[in-house]
Amino acid sequence: QVQLVESGGDLVQAGGSLRLSCASSGSISPFNTMGWYRQTPAKQRELVAQITSGGSTNYADSVKGRFTISRDNAKNTVFLEMNSLKPEDTGVYYCKGEWTDWLGLKRDDWGQGTQVTVSS
Repeated sequence: QVQLVESGGDLVQAGGSLRLSCASSGSISPFNTMGWYRQTPAKQRELVAQITSGGSTNYADSVKGRFTISRDNAKNTVFLEMNSLKPEDTGVYYCKGEWTDWLGLKRDDWGQGTQVTVSS
């Protein structure tokens, strides 16, 4: 089973930038879609951004124009570039890879998360 490991979380002031990385222990090519999710104590885990194997992207309305998701298949890594950070972006950011097994069933692999804290 592939392991996903997030990194890049930090404490940053509002208006600052961070780049999160999600490194896979194996190839990310089998993943149909990879995404970043955010969780806070007050909210359920929510989608922040996702990217398909074909490069199509989707963003939560709250991050459009500020965040950019990308994937580097050669490095088996997915990135989330976060700019103009706001305190409400604070949370634990998780990476998820979605794939289809040999039975045609959809499967998810999750990382352990990385903490992002944005101070006002």
